Amino acid sequence: MEKRLEGKVAIVTGAGQTPGDTIGNGRAISVLFARAGAKVMAVDHNLSSAQETQRMIIEEGGESFAFEADVTSARDCQKIAEACAERYGCIDILVNNVGTGGEALGPVKLKEEDWERIYNVNVKSVFLTCKHVIPYMEKQGGGAIVNISSIASVCASPMLAYKTSKAAVNSFTHAIAFMYAPKGIRANTIMPGFMNTPMAIEGISRLRGIDKKELIKERSSMVPLKGGMGTGWDTAYAALFLASDEAKFITGALLPVDGGQSARVG
Repeated sequence: MEKRLEGKVAIVTGAGQTPGDTIGNGRAISVLFARAGAKVMAVDHNLSSAQETQRMIIEEGGESFAFEADVTSARDCQKIAEACAERYGCIDILVNNVGTGGEALGPVKLKEEDWERIYNVNVKSVFLTCKHVIPYMEKQGGGAIVNISSIASVCASPMLAYKTSKAAVNSFTHAIAFMYAPKGIRANTIMPGFMNTPMAIEGISRLRGIDKKELIKERSSMVPLKGGMGTGWDTAYAALFLASDEAKFITGALLPVDGGQSARVG
């Protein structure tokens, strides 16, 4: 594979994944970045899952180390940045891939604690990792941040907390892209649509009490592009482009990776 990230150091949060039949966004991003030549710090709250991602990378001849952290904790995010800089000497790329969903509930039935939990995971985590990583990028004279949002942020969705939290990620990305452009730091967002990933399929099938095969069929039928749902690799290739020097003139972008879902009318 072409070494598009040769010599780069990348932090990927949510680099482990929910157990399942397919590959998740974070693991696919980590493996693909390593194949492209990056040294990857695989961060996850589940250390054993991050270590599995690390193992996959090392078996392919790449370089990686796993790190356990809660990205809703300021102290943990500080440790992430410090550990990466200490080990590799720099931080070129940050991918914020941690996220959580919830039930399809509006403001009346949604519990306050669920609202806070979803916002902490989806928004606070992005703020905290950027807070502690950006100073290293400033000292280096540049860097690339890729935030994983959701197409739900710009499409109709009954999941109030999830939709609005992901919309906040979009706005956060716009803000830091403008603020740090003079420093050579780029920030972009990927908005995945219906993806055949373990978090989506395993989680939603349990939540709704629906068979996985039926869920996959249902979700694929809502994707305009022939072939149905996307995979973690689709998100990963978009992240690879945005993190690479090929996207050196792109910042503040919101990139749909959704098979045309957001283009649908009606």
